[in-house]
Amino acid sequence: MVDVSGKEATLREAVASGVISMKPGTFRMIMHKEITKGDVLEVAKIAGIMAAKKTSELIPMCHPLEITNVEVLFQPREEERIIEIKSKVKVRGRTGVEMEALVAVSTAALTIYDMCKAVDRGMMISQVKLIKKSGGKSGTYQI
Repeated sequence: MVDVSGKEATLREAVASGVISMKPGTFRMIMHKEITKGDVLEVAKIAGIMAAKKTSELIPMCHPLEITNVEVLFQPREEERIIEIKSKVKVRGRTGVEMEALVAVSTAALTIYDMCKAVDRGMMISQVKLIKKSGGKSGTYQI
């Protein structure tokens, strides 16, 4: 782990995104809440939030953080048969929350896959990336 004890605690924020693509029928079933395991997007939202909070348990060199806010949002696009996933994570601390935002997106996407795999094993998770990070000594990064 990197020693961050000498760093100043500042407000830090990170935004990440990713995409999951699927068959048209799978998309319709998700939107109409017809997947037998339950409301896919609500479960994926909760999974993403929980995952952000547990990032230090999943990624070996991540610091455990007192996260102050996690948002997981979905933007379904029927024509493209995709669901774009975005996460926004905030903390007041000595290290950033980029990994927490990326883990939230990845876990939400994996949850969608898990809940829908019985009807569509060909779903594809892609384009997981950091969109923005702010706070700390390195300042702001944005695509």
